[in-house]
Amino acid sequence: MIGHYIDFGIKTTRKDLDVTDLNETVKVIKKYKPKAIIHLAAETDMDKCERDPGHAYLVNSIGTYNVAVAAKKIGAKFIYISTMGIFGGSPTNAYSETSEPNPQNYNGHSKYVGELIVKGMLDDYIIARAGWMFGGGPLKDKKFVAKVIKQFNLKEIKAVNNISNSPIYAKDLVTAIKKLIEENKIGTFHITNTGNCSCYELALEIVKIMGKKIKVIPVSSDYFDSLIKRGNLISVPNNGQSARHWKEALKEYLEMEWK
Repeated sequence: MIGHYIDFGIKTTRKDLDVTDLNETVKVIKKYKPKAIIHLAAETDMDKCERDPGHAYLVNSIGTYNVAVAAKKIGAKFIYISTMGIFGGSPTNAYSETSEPNPQNYNGHSKYVGELIVKGMLDDYIIARAGWMFGGGPLKDKKFVAKVIKQFNLKEIKAVNNISNSPIYAKDLVTAIKKLIEENKIGTFHITNTGNCSCYELALEIVKIMGKKIKVIPVSSDYFDSLIKRGNLISVPNNGQSARHWKEALKEYLEMEWK
C-alpha cells in the first residue's frame, strides 16, 4: 500500500529479497549499497498475526533485525514503518511520540519489538508510526475503504462508531517520510492526517464522496466477531508531522483512484 506511492529509488519485491533470511538480506542490500533503506516489508494482516504469532514475529521483528544488520554494515539510514497499534487504545487520551507503548495484540507487539531493535542497533534511523492507513487503489487496497466500496451493492453498511483513530493517506505518509529523509531527521515520528474519526464517520464520508444512496448504520465494536483487541488510537504528534485533514486526503484518494 505504501510502496504504491514511492516513485524513487530501487524497489525490491518478495522475489528479490526475503527479509526473514539474514544472509540473503545482507547480500542484496550490499549489492545495491543504498544511502537510505525504507523498510516496508511487514505482516499487516492483524487476524493472521493473532492466529500465528510466530509468523508475526518472524516477519515484523526478525525481518526488521535482518534489514537493520544490513543497514549497519553499509552505513545506510534506516526508515522503519511502525504503527499506532503499539499503544493500548486509551478511551480518553491521545498518544504522542513520548507516550508509553502498551501493545494489545501480536501485530502491535511484533512491530514494537521491531522499534526496539532499530533503536538498539542503529544511530541513524527514522521510526515512522503511521496512523490508520488508507490508499493503494482498487488493486492494492485491502483495508477499510475498499471493504466499504465493495458493499455498495447492499442496502446498508454497518460500521463501528465507538472507536476513533487518526487516519493517514499512504500517499501523504510517503511525502512526509521523503521530507524527513531529505532533512536528515533522526528519531521517532507520528505521521497522520489532521483530525480523527471512527469507522462510522469514515464510511459516511466515503458514501458521500462517491455519491451513493446507502444507509450507514452505527454499531458497537462488540457487534463484529474479531480476534483483535481494539481501542482509540488518536495521535497528537509532538514533532509536527500531521498532514492535511483526513477528509481532504480521502476525497483526493477516492476521486483520483476509485471514480
